Order: sequence, then C-alpha cells, then structure tokens
Amino acid sequence: VQLQASGGGLVQAGGSLRLSCAASTSIRGVVMGWYRQAPSKQREWVASIIPGGTVNYADSVKGRFSISKDNAKNTVYLQMHSLKPEDTAVYFCNRRQKRGTEYFDSWGQGTQVTVSS
Repeated sequence: VQLQASGGGLVQAGGSLRLSCAASTSIRGVVMGWYRQAPSKQREWVASIIPGGTVNYADSVKGRFSISKDNAKNTVYLQMHSLKPEDTAVYFCNRRQKRGTEYFDSWGQGTQVTVSS
C-alpha cells in the first residue's frame, strides 16, 4: 500500500490549507487518519474517518479542521482553517486495516505545513 500526501505549504496564521492523501489501494472498509509531528515532538493523531463516515478530531483541531474522503478516488482530505503557528508540523496520512484481531498500518511520506505568525 502506498499513500501519497500533498497540499502542504507555508501559510500565515489564520489561513487555510487542504491536504490530500491518495492511496494505491481501496480505502473502503478501513480507517483513514491524519497525524502530525512537530520538531522534537512525538507524532500525534489529528483526525480520523471510519468506514461508516463517522469522524473524530483531536481537541486541538476540533472546529478548525475537517476530514473527508472520496472512496471512488481512494483519497482522503484534511481541510484546515484558522491555522495557528502551533499547527506547524509534518502531516502524515494513515490507512489502518483490521484483519481478524490485528491492525495493519500504512503511512504516507508526509507533507510539511508551516504556519507563520
């Protein structure tokens, strides 16, 4: 499974960006998520969308970020509004598939988001 993330860049505080993550295989029936890792920090979960369409967000981004997906295009999106300097990080997409009792994770290469104050 390959995941190609794109859409990162440099934006001023208060601005918006839309990240995309294209998967090489179907994203139906799996959990798709976005994570981020800031310099010198651990990777943290940002948002996820489950097969039924239910979405969940980290408290730090709730109300500002929106995750969505297009199953026909095998693509998941992260729309980010009201960006803050603390949102600066490398953003990774994740595909999590459950097989039996085990979970299998695939990761994209990451896309840099830099928010200037």
